[in-house]
Amino acid sequence: MSPAATLVEALEPLRSDPSHSAVLLDIDGTLAPIVRHATDAHVPEATRTLLIEIAKRYRLVGCVSGRRAASARQVVAIGSIAYVGNHGGELLRAGATRPEVDPELEAWAERVHAFAARIYTSEHQRLRVRSEDKYAIAAFHWRGAPDEDAAAAAVREIAARAEEAGLAVHWGRKVLEVRPPVVLDKSLGVTKLLSDERSTLHAALYVGDDTTDLDAFRGLRALAQSGTLTHAVCVAVRSEEAPHELIEQADLALDGPDGVRQLLEALL
Repeated sequence: MSPAATLVEALEPLRSDPSHSAVLLDIDGTLAPIVRHATDAHVPEATRTLLIEIAKRYRLVGCVSGRRAASARQVVAIGSIAYVGNHGGELLRAGATRPEVDPELEAWAERVHAFAARIYTSEHQRLRVRSEDKYAIAAFHWRGAPDEDAAAAAVREIAARAEEAGLAVHWGRKVLEVRPPVVLDKSLGVTKLLSDERSTLHAALYVGDDTTDLDAFRGLRALAQSGTLTHAVCVAVRSEEAPHELIEQADLALDGPDGVRQLLEALL
């Protein structure tokens, strides 16, 4: 992890004015350690306790995830913060019971469901490729499969079939997402989440560990370039699977969820 002095210096725009600052974080690989089965993910209690305290002090706190917004809230288990789900396609505001879903995304949900039901076979089950229903996104995981190479090859075939069917594909850390062919990224989610507080926010922080988090970096920096924010701080979480581009484009890099917990402590 970067020296503590560097961490404190990078966070100073937020620490000095928390009532006008936003703290945004990815979940899997950032707040929660990566696990073999996505359903087993959880945020450690020590991290969760820090996040609750940060939510009391800072103007806006939110999690930005590839999971569905409701699923993200279940993993983090804090109802007083906001959640952006499906890479920007859903927004579950703090205290709300239902997410706001992008209408264009919603219009494709049935078609994505039908494709996933058609493509996923007993052979994928034999290879331990796991399917995940994200409403308008279908995900196929192969982390921990007995033969990961064979499972990955089978998933690549799913990707080819999806593109033939006019759907979009996105690769993550040992996961393929089949998506509607619409603009869908964390930049949109970050922008939408911050828009309601645009007149009161001066600084914002984003922390993430994967390729999709580059979009969040881009969205945050665009808000700074337009003058909406005075300060934008982009933090990468290092791991063996973290993309090099994420580290290169970050203002600061931390080592895993433990490093993120230290960042949360520094914010307080």
